[in-house]
Amino acid sequence: MIFPLWLKAGLWGLLAGSALLLGAAMGYYIPIKQHVVAAIMAFGSGVLISALSFDLMSEAYEQGGFYPTALGFLGGAAIYTLANWVLAKQGAKHRKRSGHQQPSEEDNSGSGHAMAIGALIDGIPESIVIGISMIAGGAVSLVAVAAIFLSNLPEGLSSSAGMKKAGRSRKYIFGVWFSIAVISGIAVLLGYAVFSGFPPGVIAATTALAAGAILAMLSDTMIPEAFEEAHNFTGLITVLGFLTAFVLNHLGGA
Repeated sequence: MIFPLWLKAGLWGLLAGSALLLGAAMGYYIPIKQHVVAAIMAFGSGVLISALSFDLMSEAYEQGGFYPTALGFLGGAAIYTLANWVLAKQGAKHRKRSGHQQPSEEDNSGSGHAMAIGALIDGIPESIVIGISMIAGGAVSLVAVAAIFLSNLPEGLSSSAGMKKAGRSRKYIFGVWFSIAVISGIAVLLGYAVFSGFPPGVIAATTALAAGAILAMLSDTMIPEAFEEAHNFTGLITVLGFLTAFVLNHLGGA
């Protein structure tokens, strides 16, 4: 059966987003030690840093040149930082933490909604990138999908473990991650459908914008969680994740 490209885009997004739900199930049902969670977070951070360095930014530069790429990259970081700052004030600051840092609803009313929105804005840039990667030739960037899948798994794992410790219900936790997985698929579809008719400069700026938002997200949420438990081993584990995505990138281009 031959699927239309827009549907293929959505299915790839669902696949990448499903890692969030899988990670959430692991974090909720399996008593994984926090230093293991931290190691997985560090590995996922390295994977995404490599992907945005060798895949997203390089592609953006080749498509649109320096200025759209630089402006998009800085703009994505600024937009994410502002949104994250607002949500942090509402109780979503520790949404990726697996320990007891996350507030309960009794401690901070409305923090549950803030964390759900925060998790959503963490995933949207990644999803849009998958859709945009299909515009040129109709084929998805398997490197991007693999990198996002590998990074989504520890995100869902760590965050759901923290949500459980904060006293949030199973229905709430899995409802959040299921919704985000579905929205990720829709975001990929929109990334393909909306931007397919745009000029290369706009596509380049959007790709770089997503890359900037991802790097800001890593710096603000995933790496602090990793360092809190892994400490001196964080750098080495992050490098291993970086190398994994680097190899995937070059194998994909071989």
